[in-house]
Formats: sequence, C-alpha cells, structure tokens
Amino acid sequence: MNLPNKLTILRVILVPFFVFFLLTDFIPFSKIAALVIFIAASVTDALDGHIARSQNLVTTFGKFLDPLADKVLVLSALICFCKLGIVGAVPVIIIMTREFMVSGLRLVTANEGVVVAAGIWGKLKTAFTLVAEVVILFTLCLNIEAGSNAAAIVNVVNQTLIWIATALTIISGGIYLKGYWKYIDASK
Repeated sequence: MNLPNKLTILRVILVPFFVFFLLTDFIPFSKIAALVIFIAASVTDALDGHIARSQNLVTTFGKFLDPLADKVLVLSALICFCKLGIVGAVPVIIIMTREFMVSGLRLVTANEGVVVAAGIWGKLKTAFTLVAEVVILFTLCLNIEAGSNAAAIVNVVNQTLIWIATALTIISGGIYLKGYWKYIDASK
C-alpha cells in the first residue's frame, strides 16, 4: 500500500478520535485535542492527493476511499456541531444531501465508464468547509461564556461560515448535476 492510501486510511481512523474528544466534557482540553486531530486529518486530505498526483501513485483504492474519507470527516464534524447546538440541522441536511447526490452520481456514471472528477467548485467547497470547521472548533476551544457579547459575535461568525459552506455546496452540487444530467435524466 502506497503513502497516499495510508494517509487516507489515517484520516478515516482519526475520525472516531476526533468525535470522541469533541463530544467529551470530562477530559481536560478535549476540545483542543479535537481541534488538533481535525487539523491533522484535514492535512492528510491535502497531502494524499498531492503526493498521489505528483508521484504518479493514483490508485483505484485511493479514488474510492479519498472522497469517502473526506465526507466522513466533514459530515462527522457537522453532525457533532448540530448535536452541540452550534449549527442548525438545515445546513447539515443540505450538505449531506449534496454529498449523497454526488456519490450516487459517481456510481451511475461509473456504470457508463465515466469518472466524475472533483471540479474546482467541489474543491473550493471542501476547502472552505474544512476551514469553517476549523474556525468553529477553534471558537469552542476559547470556552467563551454563554450569553456574552463575545458569544454572540462567535455565533454570528459560525453561522455565516456554515451558510457560506452550504451555498458553495449547493453551487458545486448544481454544477455536478448539470454536467452529468444526461446519465440520470428520468425522461430517457
């Protein structure tokens, strides 16, 4: 197994640890641990693709697991944020729906021998969402007193970031759908 695939597997392995520390209150500095683990997992996302392409180590296994690992990481954070009351269910549902739609689209087009590659909007959506999640995790580490002016500002920032990520999600999903509609057109 090559290095990019090992990094992708590492990202998947880190997710339960991230979730554990994020949702744990009884361990000192658990939110900081969650932030560090999330950043490490996000870095593997950038590294595995770069190494695979630059060293010609792209594999079928990597093509399968890398996008899945990305979705598991991003959605795990969003679901935890929802549980913690940081974000609402609506943006999480929209983002999840887009991820399922694109995954389904990839399955359908694969039967036709067509690969749905990540486009610029999909990459932008992923990058922005990861950055937004890091910022939200960082604000959790600040342990700001609920009801304070600072808490209100943090809430506005967090909500803005999630809704921008949601907008990018909708745009990139629409672009994928438009580009590959002929493979799922119900009138045919």
